[in-house]
Amino acid sequence: MHCPRCGQQQISDQTKFCSRCGFQLALVGELLANDGTLPQLAELYKKNTGLLTRRNGVIFSVFWTIFFLFIMTPIWGIADVEEMAGISAILGVFGGLMILIGSLVLLKKPVQAPAFMMQGGVHPGQASLHPSHAHQALPPQQTQPAAEYTAPQGAWRTPDTGEFAIPGSVTDPTTKLLKKE
Repeated sequence: MHCPRCGQQQISDQTKFCSRCGFQLALVGELLANDGTLPQLAELYKKNTGLLTRRNGVIFSVFWTIFFLFIMTPIWGIADVEEMAGISAILGVFGGLMILIGSLVLLKKPVQAPAFMMQGGVHPGQASLHPSHAHQALPPQQTQPAAEYTAPQGAWRTPDTGEFAIPGSVTDPTTKLLKKE
């Protein structure tokens, strides 16, 4: 195993820190041992978050509003009980708003797998750090022989960067003024 920061070859895969730069290698060793996957991530995304999520709260508030406004209010109106029709309309509007605000403020978002886990057919139970196994090799080397190189054409010239490469002295600007006269 090599250190991903400095490239130093390590004695074994169980090494906790790089001997050259001190980089923590425990996670790197675990990735290598599990073929690029982390079992802890797979377990985390497998967990059922339950019914009390923000998304479910928003959906419930929409159904609450639709039920009381479009189902219960007309039923009470047809039954000629106007007080109950008014109460169900108020319950539909204000109850739906209260449930919506409460779910947006109080409930947590469900845990979702990161985007790299969803690409390339990798599902959350298979938590992989590389999106697909087709790209395991480096691309072929591309070279341009020196004989084929041509210099740029046109009004191209190298910029004068000599001033920037060598730091000037304190008297340098005054000396330049004397040279111009």
